[in-house]
Amino acid sequence: MAWADLNAFLAHLERHRQLRRVSAPVDPHLEVTEIVTRVVRERGPALLFENPRGADMPLAINLFGTEERMAAVLGVERLDEVGERLAALLRPELPTGLSGLRDALGKAASLTAIPPRRVRTAPCQDVVLKGSDVDLFRLPGVHAWPSDGGAFLNLGLTHTRHPETGARNLGMYRLQRHDARTVGMHWQIHKDSNAHHAVAERRGERLPVAIAFGCDPVVAYAASAPLPADIDEYLFAGYLRGERVEMVDCVSVPLRVPANAQIVLEGWLEPGERRPEGPFGDHTGFYTPVEPFPALHVDVMTMRRDPVFQTIVVGRPPQEDGPMGKATERIFRPLIRMMIPEIVDYDLPEAGVFHNCCLVSIDKRYPKHAQKVMNAIWGAGLLSLSKLIVVVDADCDVHDYAEVAWRAFGNVDYAHDLLTTIGPVDHLDHASYEQFWGGKVGVDATRKLPTEGYRRDGGWPEEIVMDDAVRAQVTRRWKEYGL
Repeated sequence: MAWADLNAFLAHLERHRQLRRVSAPVDPHLEVTEIVTRVVRERGPALLFENPRGADMPLAINLFGTEERMAAVLGVERLDEVGERLAALLRPELPTGLSGLRDALGKAASLTAIPPRRVRTAPCQDVVLKGSDVDLFRLPGVHAWPSDGGAFLNLGLTHTRHPETGARNLGMYRLQRHDARTVGMHWQIHKDSNAHHAVAERRGERLPVAIAFGCDPVVAYAASAPLPADIDEYLFAGYLRGERVEMVDCVSVPLRVPANAQIVLEGWLEPGERRPEGPFGDHTGFYTPVEPFPALHVDVMTMRRDPVFQTIVVGRPPQEDGPMGKATERIFRPLIRMMIPEIVDYDLPEAGVFHNCCLVSIDKRYPKHAQKVMNAIWGAGLLSLSKLIVVVDADCDVHDYAEVAWRAFGNVDYAHDLLTTIGPVDHLDHASYEQFWGGKVGVDATRKLPTEGYRRDGGWPEEIVMDDAVRAQVTRRWKEYGL
């Protein structure tokens, strides 16, 4: 199903008792964070702060805070359903028979819903503020943690175009509110918008930027997805929605934004201009340091007549971004398996904050197969930032952390089964001795083969497994045993 806009999704959550309205005044300076952190840890509802202090519009938060709500965003019962649908679309076999032809036509029909559609008028431009009328303090930006460098306008969807190719990029970056008309652009070294800005600066040109807040939640998710640079995020959003995304030309910059957004900021980045950005309490659980980043001068601010500002708090897990990361893990599983076919499944633990740990099960067929998979992962898109990879056999459920730990703790000879290397790490990684690169480890927790140097008599020992007939008998007689 496709959500018309943020309001439609909020109404859905309220109907299903997954939204709590807070009418009391709440301070976006630290108070919002403490409330949201407690609610997230209790797997509580989305929140709508109707009267945030110092702002003149409501603040919506924790909309993505559970896997159930994240599935609702995508219109499915389980997050795996999206990946399964994508896997069916990617299958290259030729249709056979009427049912095969029907399936092939269904795939083709799903693709016609993908491209975004331009419209001439849009709710996000009901109100247009220009020049000195722009006031970013009207937005309830959250000062999340005590040592943060100020309030941040998180969950903004940042739009740029490559100055030479015209390719569009949609990304999600933190935005520090420097003053009433300026925001800091924290786009990291591995991000496409950073590449667009670098090209513009090399040419001595300004870069136009548009930032949309409070979009259709599917579009918001698509902005966070780790898509290859040549895949348009709005094509991906259209596929997920099953309907084309309506977009409108900006008022002052040569870009388009979602027509049903709540608020849009438009402006330009001047070549060579930087301002100190940070500190910021990030999802690593530590503050990222002050660094120079581009600063966007906002010339135009457009909005709905009664806008709702949506944002997110990040910090040490669990936080609202955890279910977003889990959705990415499940949706992109078919693509990972296309690149590395021996992978059965994978899991990115929330405690690993997306890049620190990757658990992988494989269909092991030959010596050092696990090491081959490790190297493939370290060459696969943003999975290349993984610091720890644990590889287990196909019969291990990688989502059962106790089972994975049992194998990683017991099935490993650490003198032979570790692969260490050096490579790129996340911009935000605080543990690496050098910024942007550091050490990585792969742990081979698979059963070892004699051809891998395992020389014990009898080979790998037999695992203790109860007889299936006995298990079934005990199950039948459980109550009789008084247990």
